[in-house]
Amino acid sequence: MSNIVRSQSTRTDVLSHVSDNLKRLRHLAGISQAALAEASGVSRRMIVNLEGGDTNVSLSSLDKLAWALGVDFVAMVADPQVSAERIEALTWRGSDDASKAVLLGSVPAAASAQLWSWSLGVGDRYVAEPDPAGWHEMIFVSAGRLRIDKADGAVIIDAQDFAIYSSAQAFSYTNVGDEIVRFTRVVVC
Repeated sequence: MSNIVRSQSTRTDVLSHVSDNLKRLRHLAGISQAALAEASGVSRRMIVNLEGGDTNVSLSSLDKLAWALGVDFVAMVADPQVSAERIEALTWRGSDDASKAVLLGSVPAAASAQLWSWSLGVGDRYVAEPDPAGWHEMIFVSAGRLRIDKADGAVIIDAQDFAIYSSAQAFSYTNVGDEIVRFTRVVVC
């Protein structure tokens, strides 16, 4: 499904940052792996594996862990030595080589704002779990045709158009065109 992978632009091993960041943040919070598992809904086994650097993880599981630790998603995945304004970490790859998500950067908001660069190959799809209440997404399609299926209805966005919606609902992205769809995603929480 949605797995953290190696960044092509910076050659940073994002999973190793997740491992180190998770251990550091959990220790700073003063909680055990079992307590974090209970607070986040992510299994203790997954947390043990993540801290050991031995597993892939979904983006939604990272969101849950970050939320339970009182930090944002960026604190979980970014190299602590890199500026949040320019992260450039490849965090998801689809079944088509052209399908990927790159977390470009982040700025503070009520909690966080994240800028992403996405592409999906023809016919490829990404399925997301609902974000917490109050979260929103802004999508701008620069090339191709994107369908966003949401609990409150579907929307098709053609190149040079955009959509803004609450991401506190189940949603997915699907390339419904005949070329690679490229879009910018801003997550505000």
